[in-house]
Amino acid sequence: MKVDWNTFWPRIVEATGETILMVAITLVLGSIIGIAIGLILYVTRKGNILENRFIFNLLNFLINFIRPIPFIIFLFAISPVTRLVIGTTIGIGGAVFPMTIAASFAIARVVENNLVSIDPGVVEAAKAMGASPLQIIFTVLIPEALGPLVLGLTFMTIGLIDFSAMAGIVGGGGLGHIAQTYGYQRFDWSVMVVTVVILIFLVQIAQWVGNTLSRKIMRR
Repeated sequence: MKVDWNTFWPRIVEATGETILMVAITLVLGSIIGIAIGLILYVTRKGNILENRFIFNLLNFLINFIRPIPFIIFLFAISPVTRLVIGTTIGIGGAVFPMTIAASFAIARVVENNLVSIDPGVVEAAKAMGASPLQIIFTVLIPEALGPLVLGLTFMTIGLIDFSAMAGIVGGGGLGHIAQTYGYQRFDWSVMVVTVVILIFLVQIAQWVGNTLSRKIMRR
């Protein structure tokens, strides 16, 4: 049965809002957790300001363990934990929880890679001036890595749009759910085309915002 587009557009608008909401919540939570993990990972590396082999190896193992898992498999694998914490595996809450975990570890690696690229001389200069580890983190490391970090978060945002579509296939809502339920299962390719076009538009907007912010930060 083909959809009646005269009455179906509100559902498309609602699903687009659900996708944006899932991505926004995940990006905020994932960035907070991921930046914290990335900073800890960097400062506990060998020879760094808070060197701690145990913490570094533990976080490094967790990131290397979780990141390679395809998100659709991770979604199913973590569903018992999602149900325990959120109370359900469907809807926005059921999608945001696994998306946040996956995003946090991906962002952590992006943060670490950006911090590693900082000139060690800058950190040494701050230490020579008597800066504490916290002062080095907030006045040296974060400002130096901010521009590239914005680009990394932009890349992650695009990945989250992809995650949200996959979460929608298993009941997470959003455009993925629309594409699966009304497009694929009912063989209505007009729905598939519309959802794909909207997803492409969201990706373009995210990329433009990220590029613009990054350029402004790097020019300072």
